[in-house]
Amino acid sequence: MKTSFYMLSVLAGLTMCNVMAAEAAEISPPQQATPAAAQLCTSCHGAQGQGIGITGPRLAGLSVEYINNQLKLFHVGKRQNPTMSAMAATVQGDNIAVVSQYFSQQPVADIPLQFRGDKVAISDPFEALAFQGDWSRTIPACTSCHGPSGVGAGQFPRLAGQEVSYLKTQLLSWQNGTRKGDIDNMMGNIAVKLTAAEIDGLSQFFANIK
Repeated sequence: MKTSFYMLSVLAGLTMCNVMAAEAAEISPPQQATPAAAQLCTSCHGAQGQGIGITGPRLAGLSVEYINNQLKLFHVGKRQNPTMSAMAATVQGDNIAVVSQYFSQQPVADIPLQFRGDKVAISDPFEALAFQGDWSRTIPACTSCHGPSGVGAGQFPRLAGQEVSYLKTQLLSWQNGTRKGDIDNMMGNIAVKLTAAEIDGLSQFFANIK
């Protein structure tokens, strides 16, 4: 009798687990299949564009407009990277929109948003540069274009949670003129005014917003 009761209890428990698993499956949306045009990209950027350390930056959280435009800039040589230039060349025509749409729709972690003006006094020099800029050098706050906490919008990429070495490399590229393509060379004009310490500090600051 005890054995039968035990078996019934186990079976009831297994049934309940199966029901709960089925309900969870119904609630959770299925993972989007990687389109063929984006499969080569995943070798460096990850299956869902979450980035793979120093191998490839995070694409998830970037806008369709931004990804689309950057691919085209690689095509015409205004952005230069031996690996990425070769990879971008494989994404042409309608596939540019396919790749841009796919990675822009991949999930990113929600983070508490800090807006410009939330803090009047900021002691950390890199946080101050990010949220207040330095008008004595005509450097606007990073968040004035890249949004609260650097989450990005439109043609301005997400900085929050991005790989630190990638952020640093891009700032240096803007500074030395090997990266181009933004309106009126806005980032180039800002980057040339940053010190080496500020480039390091800003890269670390935004990379740590997760």
